[in-house]
Order: sequence, then structure tokens, then C-alpha cells
Amino acid sequence: MTVSNPLLETAGLPAFTRIRPEHVEPAVTAVLAQARERVKQLGRTDSVTFDWALELERINDAVHRVWGPVTHLNSVLSSPELRAVYNECLPLITEFGTEVAQDRALHRRYVDLERHVDEAERIERQLIAHALRDFRLAGVTLDDDSRRRFATLAQALAQLQAKFEQNLMDATDEFQHHETDASALAGLPADVLERGRRGAAEQGLDGWLLALDPPTFVAVQTHAESEPLRRLYYEAWVTRASDQGPHAGQWDNGSLIDEILALRHEAAELLGFANYAELSLATKMAATPGEVLEFLENLAVKSKPVAERELRELNEFAGHELNAWDLSFYAERLKQKRFQLSEDELRPYFPLPRVLGGMFRVVESLYGVTLVERRDIDAWHPDVRFFDLESADGDRIGGVFVDLYARPNKRGGAWMDECVVRARLAGLEQEPVAYLVCNFNPPGEDQPSLLTHNDVVTLFHEFGHTLHHLLTEIDFPSLSGINGVPWDAVELPSQFFENYAWLPEVLPWISGHVDSGEPLPAAKLETLNASRTFNSGLAMVRQLELALFDFRLHTGYEPEAGARVEEVLAAVRHEVAVIQTPDFNRFACTFSHVFGGGYAAGYYSYKWAEVLAADAFSAFEQNGSFDADTAQSFRRSILAAGGSRDTMDAFTEFRGRAPSLEPLLRQAGIATGHEGTA
Repeated sequence: MTVSNPLLETAGLPAFTRIRPEHVEPAVTAVLAQARERVKQLGRTDSVTFDWALELERINDAVHRVWGPVTHLNSVLSSPELRAVYNECLPLITEFGTEVAQDRALHRRYVDLERHVDEAERIERQLIAHALRDFRLAGVTLDDDSRRRFATLAQALAQLQAKFEQNLMDATDEFQHHETDASALAGLPADVLERGRRGAAEQGLDGWLLALDPPTFVAVQTHAESEPLRRLYYEAWVTRASDQGPHAGQWDNGSLIDEILALRHEAAELLGFANYAELSLATKMAATPGEVLEFLENLAVKSKPVAERELRELNEFAGHELNAWDLSFYAERLKQKRFQLSEDELRPYFPLPRVLGGMFRVVESLYGVTLVERRDIDAWHPDVRFFDLESADGDRIGGVFVDLYARPNKRGGAWMDECVVRARLAGLEQEPVAYLVCNFNPPGEDQPSLLTHNDVVTLFHEFGHTLHHLLTEIDFPSLSGINGVPWDAVELPSQFFENYAWLPEVLPWISGHVDSGEPLPAAKLETLNASRTFNSGLAMVRQLELALFDFRLHTGYEPEAGARVEEVLAAVRHEVAVIQTPDFNRFACTFSHVFGGGYAAGYYSYKWAEVLAADAFSAFEQNGSFDADTAQSFRRSILAAGGSRDTMDAFTEFRGRAPSLEPLLRQAGIATGHEGTA
């Protein structure tokens, strides 16, 4: 009897509990063989119509339906066996993508197709324009030797970037701190201590065993009264996967960074760009590196004096100059003193079930859609939940897997990714489904997960991405949801939705004491909102430091000089940062957004999109937070459009003008107005 391969059962949702590492290679091999045959047939077709182009949409979606679940499982439930087969198959996937993008027969037919599609067919022409751009950026017009070299570079980069992420995950999971002296853990929240107690008991140890997952790290930095413990955790965190720290050299990403930057630069030069930043901007809103640098440097000039003042206040409050591992601790205490508000005091008011239900109410109030939990969905872990998104008429729009708790063998951070992409094509009709992943504290034995308000904002951020994916009305997968959206605009919906986590009318929906159910008291609501701009200057210059480091690293790369990572980072910090960084800090080795993910020469996108998001939300501030006409306009112009149109045109349609920097500066408390446009 032949045993079916669950990865090849692509109707409906993935059968996660049935997928095993041994299924991956046969499924990938099979789907790629079929895809190659279909691509050959496309290349031999004489009569080219727009329906011809849609066949490539179907082919790419078929590959995604097999490889997407593998990539996802490698991020949320990694194992040595799965990682090994992922690494074996990643080159096969990369090779296929490069083959298609460098196929000259396909490229010629797209060129012909562009001439025959009417100007009035706006979305169809956008799809063709994006395809032609992607062909060019894959080297289709290069000579044979250069084209082969570009393909080799693409393969190597995919593997190096995956290795960067895996090193970081291994280094994070390896660290543990065993403590038997309760006084050394003074100040830590009860749920962190309880997890530490359970962790120690599971290994037959007394006391507490603390991991280096994001919730524990943040808790130690923010609440641990022990300065040695804060330093221990700070050093462990900023030296992960580097030549420093408790596991120095064991998973060192330093050499990988050098290789990644060299290969990116070579790829950019092959395509005729001066550097990788220019190549990166070919798919973004920003037109030139100079435009990006001017934007970041302008923000830095406005923000740094505010950050310097905030740091002086912290030092004065502490009575001495603070080290990097002291800042969060004293910032939390100054905030408590200034606003009579603490994270520990707030956490019982934000039990996860209440927050999730309140957030869904926000979505329903804005867009008239509802989220309904389903219990019959196969998921990869018992903690994962699934929700259908339904229209006001009860029609299913899409769905979302929700995986919110930190655990071993799960990548850190928070993200949204695509499980299924919306499509309305002959032979392919499917509703969008998203993965929403966070790393919050797991529930205790007798209570739900309790969130900080920062956690709440993170959840709203990722659900903003989710709505962008689910509320699309574009039928072509390559332009549907977040696809085809310039990378420096893709954060607009997520940062926009964050604002609702702060609204006085929303906070009672998302808060309710874990014991009594009472919403956050009115006085606390007021002080929470007042605290929104606390240390916003420090937060702003930190993000600008990361963005400038990333961008200058890629614009200024010179092969003969090498990466110069620490040199570039030191120069950026001298210009922008206000906090003294210890010599052992190896932040770059942990910067997975840039060296492992899709933000290379694009980390500035967070700030660029934040300008758009703050300005978009200012329309709701003027018209009403839940004004139906404004919400429908935002949904139509931004969320529904996906990558089907120019983002600046879409934003201008919604806002009635070009974006302004003023709302962001006002929101951050850095300026009160009279600023120019961005």
C-alpha cells in the first residue's frame, strides 16, 4: 500500500501533525519536477495571452503550497532532522526560482504580452510590470557566464542567510541560568519565576532554571533588582552567535556577515548597480539611497536632542551614569514614579484571552468582519488556535493560525507569514490564510498568559499585517495581500493598527483583571496613554541607529576593504546613539532582519512606513477612531489593493495629499507641528 505524502495534499490547509522530515525531500522533488515541465510548456506556447501569464501564478503557488509549510515548521517547531532536510532542499527551491526568473523565453513572452495588454487593464499591467522587473533583477539579460554566476550567488546567499538564523536560534536555546538563591531573582515577575521553577524541576534541579527566550530576557532587563543578573543576561543576549559571551565562537555569525555582504555586493554589480542598496531600492518606494539617508538623518537631527535629555533624566534619577544593562530597569522605575504605573501592575489586566477578544472587536468595529474560532483544524502544536474571518453576511473571507507562546526550538520575535494566498484563477480558487506568531509568556498552571502593554502593541502590530493579507481583494497571488507591496510600505498596515491598542475607548475592551474581570481603571487608562511618549526619543534614535547601520553597510561596501561591520556601526553610533555600548556587544551577529530575513538595505522601512501609518491614523483622529467612511476608505485604498497599484498613489487617494512627517513627530512627542512633508 502506498503511503500518501501530506505535503502533496495541497487542497485545504496543511496536515501539520502528519508532516514528517522524511516527507520533505520527496514532496519538493515531485512538485519541482512538475513545475519545471509546466514551465517548459509555457516557454513553447506560441499564442501568448494574459491567461498564459496566469499559469506562472499557478505554478508558483503550487510550489509555495509544498515549501511554505516546511519553512514555517522550521521556524516554529524546529528539530535537527527537519533542519537537515530543510537545508538540503533550500538550494533546490532557490535553484528553481532562479531558473524561472532567468528564463529568456518566458521573459520575451512577457515583453510581447506587455505590448498587447490594454492600458485600461491596470492590475494586469501591474502584474506584467512586476514580472519584467523581477526578470531583470534576476539577471535574465546578462550574458551566459554572468547569468550563471548570479544564480550561484543566489544559491549561496539563501544558504548563508538560513545558517545565520539557525545559529541565532541555537545560541539562544543553549543558554540557561540556574539559580538557587531566591534573593538573586528579586523583582522578577511571578510568571517568569514559575516558569523557571518548572524548568528546574523538569531537569531534577532545585531552584530556578531561566532560559534566554525573549520574555525572560525582557523581564530580567526590566525588573531584576540584581545588577549582576541584568549584566549576565544583557551580555548573553548581545553576544549570541558571536565571538564573545558565554558561548563564544560556538555559532559565530561574524564570518557569515562578511560572506553575505560580499555576495550581495557582487550580485548588485552584476546587475549594473553601484551597491546592494541601489538594488534593494529597485522594489521599494524610495527612489535613491540619498533619499533614504536624508530621511533618516533628518529624523536623527530632530530626535537626538530629545534622547539626550531623556538619558540625562535617567542618569539623574539613578544617581549615577547607567550601563546599557541598567537602562530598562531604571526606565521602568522612573516611569512608575512619574506615572504611578508599572508593567507588573498592568500585566494582570491584560490576560491574553481578553486582549484577543477585544482586538477582534476592534476589527469588527472598523471593517464589519468577525473572527470565529474553529476547533477542527490540524495545527503543529497544542497551543495553536485557528480563526476564520467572516464577512457581515457570514461568508468566509480567510483564516489565521495563532501561535503566541515562547518555547524551545521556535524562532524568536514576532511575525506574520502566508499559509495560503488568495487566488481567483481558472483551476485555482482559494481564500487567504495567515500565520500569526509571537513569543509571549506561556500560561501558568492556573491562569492564562498575562501580557505587558508592549506585548499587546506587538500583537496588534502583527494582526495589522494579518489584516493586510486577509482583506485583500486582488485575485492574482503575486499581487495579493502583502505581495507586490514595496518593502518600505509593507509595515504601514501593521504600524497603523498599533494605534488602536492605545485608544481610551479600546483599552476597556482589551483589559480585564485576570481575577475580577474589572477593566483597567479610568485613572490607569489615562496614565497609560500619558506614558506612550515616555523615552520616545531613546526609542527613535535606537531604530535610526539600526536603520543607518544597515543602509550605510550596504551603500558603502567596498570589496577590497571588506565588511567593516564594527567600524560602520561605531561611526553610526557616534553620530546617532546616546547610550554607551560595551566593547563585548556583537549586535550585528543577532541582526536577523538584515542578515537572515528580507530587510537588507531596508530596515529603514519601519520608520518610512511609520510616517505613513501615523499620517493615515491622523485621518481617524480627525474623523473618529471608528468612522465607517474613513475605515472603508482605508480598507479599499490600502488593505484591499495589495500590490496592484503604486503605494504612493494609494496613500494619496486615501489621505488626499502626500504624506507628512508631522503626525509621527507629534505622536512620538518629539515635535508638536509645523514640520514639512516626507
